[in-house]
Amino acid sequence: QVQLVESGGGWVQAGGSLRLSCAASGRTFSRYTMGWFRQAPGKEREFVATMSWGAGNTYDADSVKGRFTISRDNSKNTVYLQMNSLKPEDTAVYYCAASRLRVGVHRYEYDYWGQGTQVTVSS
Repeated sequence: QVQLVESGGGWVQAGGSLRLSCAASGRTFSRYTMGWFRQAPGKEREFVATMSWGAGNTYDADSVKGRFTISRDNSKNTVYLQMNSLKPEDTAVYYCAASRLRVGVHRYEYDYWGQGTQVTVSS
């Protein structure tokens, strides 16, 4: 069982930056692929970024390429999402998730989810 707790959300003006953190419980964090998803009001939850366990391969959604960076610190059981050059369309609740698979870009590939943290970007 893995429990995930996100933090770092908030309000920021367009062009600004935020760093989200996701702290995980459990002793096997390093063996989980970690991902970030987001859900805007009235929209489906969508994939943002993922980092595999082991090699630490990353993959980002086209909408955030070059602006967002996922990273992880296995010694702290924490995954991060650095968000730069934020746009109003990035406004959403951001969720971190853990998967036993080597890679995951779909919701159904993830086994555990956090409660989410709100990010609001004003124009």
